[in-house]
Amino acid sequence: MKLHLHRRLLAACALASFLNVAAAIEPAQADLVIDAQDAGPRIDPDIYGQFAEQLGAGIYGGLWVGPESAIPNTRGWRNDVVQALRHLEVPVVRWPGGCFADDYDWRDGIGDPAKRPVRLNRWWGGVPESNRVGTHEFMDLAEQLGAQVLIAGNMGSMSPRDLSQWMEYMTATGPSALTDERRRNGRDKPWKVKYVGVGNESWGCGGNMRPEYQADLHNRYATFLNGGALRVASGDGTGNEHLIDVLMERSIGQMDALTLHYYTLPGNWTKKGSATGFDAAAWAHTLKLARGIEGRIEAIDALMDKRDPQRRIGLFVDEWGTWYDAEPGTNPGFLYQQNTLRDALVAALTLDVFHRHTDRVRMTSIAQMVNVLQAMVLADGNRMLLTPTYHVYDMYKPFKGATPLKIRLSTSRWQRGEDDLPAVDASVARTADGATVIAIVNLDPERPAHVHTNLKGEFRGRILTAAKMDAHNTFDQPHAIEPALFSARAGSEGLTLDLPPKAVLVASAPGRR
Repeated sequence: MKLHLHRRLLAACALASFLNVAAAIEPAQADLVIDAQDAGPRIDPDIYGQFAEQLGAGIYGGLWVGPESAIPNTRGWRNDVVQALRHLEVPVVRWPGGCFADDYDWRDGIGDPAKRPVRLNRWWGGVPESNRVGTHEFMDLAEQLGAQVLIAGNMGSMSPRDLSQWMEYMTATGPSALTDERRRNGRDKPWKVKYVGVGNESWGCGGNMRPEYQADLHNRYATFLNGGALRVASGDGTGNEHLIDVLMERSIGQMDALTLHYYTLPGNWTKKGSATGFDAAAWAHTLKLARGIEGRIEAIDALMDKRDPQRRIGLFVDEWGTWYDAEPGTNPGFLYQQNTLRDALVAALTLDVFHRHTDRVRMTSIAQMVNVLQAMVLADGNRMLLTPTYHVYDMYKPFKGATPLKIRLSTSRWQRGEDDLPAVDASVARTADGATVIAIVNLDPERPAHVHTNLKGEFRGRILTAAKMDAHNTFDQPHAIEPALFSARAGSEGLTLDLPPKAVLVASAPGRR
């Protein structure tokens, strides 16, 4: 506790020094008006979901070390990483992929671990997949985290009967041959599967299917599903609005949600750009691309509204985040990248977008939990660290289950090259106990922001910022960037918030009793 308090004091001192320097620069101006009487549908906690794929060190080494490991673990899952993720209150985890899911036979991952077949992970590095982590192990992880699951089902290379039997194996009470087999493998009670994905990226690694063919195939697989899980159709990842229209026309009665995959990369798929060492132009371009997810959500929402005006069908953004070139010296197929302050702002901006679209967006999973893409945690051997993205998810926890409030934001803008951006973004919500929680993002990497609001009361929270745009934690310096404490009291004309450049602030005030 003393060490934790010492780190928070150091962060606060660093922030104070940084604010003194930033104060000499004319701040960006923003006015934020909150209408407490105009509220949207609640923020489903599942919007804060995570993604764990059998990919690189995302599972093996990052999360799973095995029961025999000297690294402290519980039935093979490393205690330090699980504890950190439990602190985030992860609501739902998607597994086993990704592209890996559409080449996965669930029977490879059950039974005696010593007798499980070794396969090649043909999508990610061509390395051996031991299948040591399978259904029982993953569901144990979910229970350790206190999380629900989204099982990504194989529609690319597995039959409808296989997927149906997997669901029966996991969720049925029996008696049946499959429930008896589950019990012989060590699990008496059935598991709860909240969501089942019917395929993954069916337009690409999931089978390169035409929309019409995919819709027919989805209906076939969904017909045989059991266990009560919500059926999730593989949706858009390439801007193909025809695909969404076809699914909504042909499969609306056989699905409960469809997916959007949206990655932010400052370059292109050949050269994505570096996770560190970037300049202000790359900072601006990355944030602009990240904000583009709102346009995709709005376009898909409009298409869905044509056939689902009651909005029964959810939009699940079950893959999103930053994607850069792999760190030098690592296997490019393992997708290991550093995580900086820039990623923290991408996370905050994206979560703000989700808060604005709760009438359709009801579940998302950032890619990914550990050691892959925009990870929460980086782990190597017996060492681990929390990333800036982790800290944003921690700061944003009060928004889970809260009711988003309507806001009007007027803000100055800033420009770098051809990328023109608002200086400030915001999200405001009311929690179940009546507290008001506010998130403010200052996108400008050089200017502080002066934000005037009509809120009343005293707000306390945390702020995340750093002197460098690519500030990040390393195994040698795991606490280089962490949130600092923040507080502000409203004056007679409302609450005014002063943010340093490139910062994320989350603060709340208790409700009136």
